[in-house]
Amino acid sequence: MSGSNAELHLPAGTAGADGFELLVDPERAGWDHTSLRVLELPAGRSRRWSTGPDEVVVLPLVGAATVTTGDHRFDLHGREGVFQAVSDFAYVPRDSELEVASEAGGRFAILGARARRRLEPRYGPAADVPVELRGAGQCSRQVVNFCTPDSFEADSLIAVEVLTPAGNWSSYPPHKHDEERESEAVLEEIYYFEVADGPTGPGIAYQRVYGTQQRPIDVLAEVHTGDVVLIPHGWHGPSMAVPGYDLYYLNAMAGPGAERAWRICDDPAHGWIRDTWISEPMDHRLPLTAAPPAGSR
Repeated sequence: MSGSNAELHLPAGTAGADGFELLVDPERAGWDHTSLRVLELPAGRSRRWSTGPDEVVVLPLVGAATVTTGDHRFDLHGREGVFQAVSDFAYVPRDSELEVASEAGGRFAILGARARRRLEPRYGPAADVPVELRGAGQCSRQVVNFCTPDSFEADSLIAVEVLTPAGNWSSYPPHKHDEERESEAVLEEIYYFEVADGPTGPGIAYQRVYGTQQRPIDVLAEVHTGDVVLIPHGWHGPSMAVPGYDLYYLNAMAGPGAERAWRICDDPAHGWIRDTWISEPMDHRLPLTAAPPAGSR
């Protein structure tokens, strides 16, 4: 994988397979751990499959669903859309049969990671999901920590949602997680995007990924709702919400480490920007969903 736009930016509608609107597994991505599916269900329909070696989280993007696995049934209330509310979710372990059904129809993300342990199926209530505000000024964003090491137990999967108001920069300063050391963990990452519509049509945003001379990667992609960017290594950010269009992205991460840890390293050329946030206010438009969360920079 040479790390070009064509290999790592998957526009909406170009990466579907096996009845999924989007299917990115380790084989498709050219890596070992992380996967993402997007399932669109018409009203009254369902889909059943096996998780195989992956643990998965079923997260409603639009609509409600019932998730069944073995003797467990989880009724997900879902939401009208990613910009409207934080959603509940269901965790299903590896080596399980899984069915997702939706009475009214909807679109559902299935985030996956290769798992060594087989944990118990569980329900994640929306009310228990930690929501924080990060950055300041034009770097302000909302992070929904629904499946992080501190918020929800899993074997290897780490996942968050990020909402960025129009005109702001997110995933900034650029950071990476492709070395195993005290300050960093090796994590493959998938970005799935949705962009708010404007008065005359769909919105746009941009994503940057770049590497080093030793490990080159070079992506600068205009992204739209349903697009995906794969990040096998390298610095990633900023994620740019252009004026007029709020930006949402869903991050799925996993790696080979024995410890499930989300450790990142800022690009030293741009890390100084954090010091400027001390004197800047949080964007008044945040939070975009749910009740006001505790602040964090």
